[in-house]
Amino acid sequence: MFKYRIINSDIFSGLEKVKDETIDLIFIDPPYNLKKNYADNISDSWDSDLDYIAWVEKWLELAVKKLSKTGSLYIMNTTQNMPYIDLYLRNKLHVKSRIIWHYDSSGVQAKKYYGSLYEPILFCTKNKYSYTFNSVDIAVKTKTGFERKLIDYRKNPPQPYNDTKVPGNVWYFPRVRYKMKEYINHPSQKPQALLERIVLASSNPDDKVLDLFAGSFALGEVCKKNNREYIGIELSKSYCKLGENSLEK
Repeated sequence: MFKYRIINSDIFSGLEKVKDETIDLIFIDPPYNLKKNYADNISDSWDSDLDYIAWVEKWLELAVKKLSKTGSLYIMNTTQNMPYIDLYLRNKLHVKSRIIWHYDSSGVQAKKYYGSLYEPILFCTKNKYSYTFNSVDIAVKTKTGFERKLIDYRKNPPQPYNDTKVPGNVWYFPRVRYKMKEYINHPSQKPQALLERIVLASSNPDDKVLDLFAGSFALGEVCKKNNREYIGIELSKSYCKLGENSLEK
């Protein structure tokens, strides 16, 4: 039976309700300080970039304590914010991969500079060597050696290239658009296909997954589908209600 818990709270009070060293996977898609407006008059706005980064570091310190001894953490943010977050987490966890989520254009792009078509994701682990990574569960079809029927002469004896491989660190997933089946009215909803890759790779059935800034609760849907225990922290009462209705279906 699917187990889930929704905590309607600010991030600091919410994290206090989660026991330390009990979470197998943490996913974090926080506000990016892009001046967006969310439900219930919640604003994504800080006075300065330094104020924003100080806020991020304050709750990240609490979040890291929630990880089990073999737990993993993924965090998303903007290209301009991620370098600060990367430097901070290097002193707390082991950064295993720096991932690029590449997506299609919305149709309106920059005219005098190169428009942004990606968001960075950090994959970190608490233990340098002991952590969950289910490579078989996220394998993708190879597009070069196998399809072209090339032979790998590095092997003895030489063999055809494998037909699947672990994805690299550049991921293409379309953004969630209006009228798509998974769409809800949320300004920064992430595609379930992207979230499912993370869940399948870095957790096992019945593991506990913690979702900070749950928003659309898309991660909850993915955990329900894949038999993971889910905890979502979200400030907006409206989003929490939507999440509860969705997860109860």
